[in-house]
Amino acid sequence: MKWADSLTGLCFVSVAAAVSLALSAGTFSSISNVADAVTAAGIAAGLIGTDLILVMLLLAARTPLVDRVFGHDAALTLHSRLGKPSLYFLLAHAVLLVIGYGMSDGMSPLAEVLSLLEGKDLFLAGVSVGLMIVVVVTSVTAIRHQLSYEVWQLIHLLSYVAVAIAIPHQLSAGQILADGTWQRWYWICLYAVAFGSIVWFRCAIPVIVSFRHRIVVESVVPIADGVFSIHLHGRNLERLHVIGGQYAIWRFWSARTWWHAHPISFSAMPTENSMRITVRELGNGTSRLAGLHSGTAVTVEGPYGIHTSVARTSPKLAIIAAGIGVTPARALLEDSELLPGETTVVMRGSELSHAYLWDEIADLTHDCGGTFYTMVGHRPPGRHTWLSESDLARGVTLQSIFPDLLQSDLYICGPAAWTDLIVADARRSGLREEQIHTESFER
Repeated sequence: MKWADSLTGLCFVSVAAAVSLALSAGTFSSISNVADAVTAAGIAAGLIGTDLILVMLLLAARTPLVDRVFGHDAALTLHSRLGKPSLYFLLAHAVLLVIGYGMSDGMSPLAEVLSLLEGKDLFLAGVSVGLMIVVVVTSVTAIRHQLSYEVWQLIHLLSYVAVAIAIPHQLSAGQILADGTWQRWYWICLYAVAFGSIVWFRCAIPVIVSFRHRIVVESVVPIADGVFSIHLHGRNLERLHVIGGQYAIWRFWSARTWWHAHPISFSAMPTENSMRITVRELGNGTSRLAGLHSGTAVTVEGPYGIHTSVARTSPKLAIIAAGIGVTPARALLEDSELLPGETTVVMRGSELSHAYLWDEIADLTHDCGGTFYTMVGHRPPGRHTWLSESDLARGVTLQSIFPDLLQSDLYICGPAAWTDLIVADARRSGLREEQIHTESFER
């Protein structure tokens, strides 16, 4: 939580820097009437909106520094939260400038709009705002759930186009990149860092890494109904520097899967020549992976995530996992150096058919001298609890499962709503925020 707050604070700092540089350069010093004030407000709104858009791009660039310090999930959460505010500022920018220019020119807003759109660069700026509206509207949860992931991702890529086609407008009509000011270098650097990070970390690095390690599918092994493990082969895979509990973005280059990237956790630590991920079918994209053939080429982005032993702050380790959330839990156990009695693990499933990799996790827990529990059964209807109906009736609590809870780091891996219930229970029990580590998966 504190790291997410710090990330939010840095975004405010970037906005303050953009506005401060504009003030120091005298951008708003010539205000003498209402029209000038409205125009200045429009310029400020444009500065803030543009800054937030570029920060959003940087947050989505999957840079290692952001991932290690804040976590990729925290970065993407902030990225999504900035979408609406950035659009509102850009819309305010357009509306206020039209009104301010119209007042100065003695023209109606409509006439001023038509006049401005005669310029090619300003027309592109209008198209840019239109594209941003499409991106933000389709990111609203209710609408996004009506779209396939592939369609939504394609629409989301329009944000890059929107930012790119607005640059000529800033060069020719705005004061943002005026010669001889610190503003110019601030914005050039921000554009370069944002787009450079995307090109390097999301395009170039995956190609370089994948070429270096020559990763291919070795086999696909079913382990339960709708759940399967993909065994991968490559060279020098330990040089990926995976930490147990992390995930990567995988792209499988077959005719039916090449256009869809998948965020999937490592379900076993990589060796020199092999590694494994485990997948649960959640839609057409993941179901197609079950048909992958041996030898299919694979590209990988990552590893990402701070759901690892590196984040530990306490002497004891407590793990609760459910569904496909068992995959990072298993890798976390495998990669942790644990003393006897240090670890307690709980595997949760609505029914026994959901016991994915439980036998492997039990073996790892017992090998390190830990305690292993299973919890099978549906939750009671109408009750906000993460426990099964039978365990709730027996009086089982978070504290009874983990007697040393307050001296433990609690790692929770599972469906988002279920995870939230455990987090709330842990907070009520007195666990500090830095002791709670979550990795949420959709059902």
